[in-house]
Amino acid sequence: MTDGTPSKAVLITGCSTGIGRATAEHLAARGWPVWATARRVETIRDLAAKGCRILACDVCDEASMRAAVAAVEETDGAVGVLVNNAGYGQEGAFEEVPLDRIRRQFETNVIGLARLTQLVLPGMRKQGWGKIVNVSSMGGKLTLPGGAFYHATKHAVEAMSDALRFEVRGFGVDVIVVEPGPIRTAFMDTSIAAVPNALGAGSPYEGFNAALKAKIREAYEGPMGVFAVGPEAVAKAIERAITAPRPKTRYVVTAAAHLLMAVRRWLPDRAFDLVLTTQFPSPGRQA
Repeated sequence: MTDGTPSKAVLITGCSTGIGRATAEHLAARGWPVWATARRVETIRDLAAKGCRILACDVCDEASMRAAVAAVEETDGAVGVLVNNAGYGQEGAFEEVPLDRIRRQFETNVIGLARLTQLVLPGMRKQGWGKIVNVSSMGGKLTLPGGAFYHATKHAVEAMSDALRFEVRGFGVDVIVVEPGPIRTAFMDTSIAAVPNALGAGSPYEGFNAALKAKIREAYEGPMGVFAVGPEAVAKAIERAITAPRPKTRYVVTAAAHLLMAVRRWLPDRAFDLVLTTQFPSPGRQA
């Protein structure tokens, strides 16, 4: 930002796989100055050959986030677009998820997102232009059994985005939420691996956790997998959002997300619970 033109530099978190990587590649190919980041920079070195600058950025580490923002600001003047994509899904029965895993889930999906946003906002305000894209999920608008803490983080992202949108619009900064449904990425394997082992023999949740793993896999590889799309669909939605003169506040990605969010919006709680009993075994009522 040397001639008074706002910086359009794009800082993206979580670019080692999936949505982050696809978004970095997609935007760089269309001429955006992209800074792709990941906790381990060796996982994204190949993105340099695709037009991206690469940085290490761990959203659970204050110094790492500060260094990443400083690097962008030194070169481009400001972070013009922040894509808060880093995150994962902690799955498992509520009672059996260890507290340290719950803390890590919130630290990654919520606290890191909030802190990195705080760090880029001064530069955006100074130049009078900015886009903050928070990658949420359809899981930020509904909750499925076995995903209490993942869903809690995405509901938090939705709430924070609503408050922030009002607070920064007067500075020329747009806040945009992206709500993907099933996306074919490594998210499925990470979520399955995150389901904790049952607490001892005869755990009351043993059957539920086993069914949960099967349901997660089915959502991507089973009959429901036909509704899943590649991460490029999310990348294109993000591009539409940051190029729009007046972006929508939310972009829903996949037909499955549109459908399930509509069902949840209109069904009363107990009616939705009844629908869920057709998909998940109810702990305590298992044969």
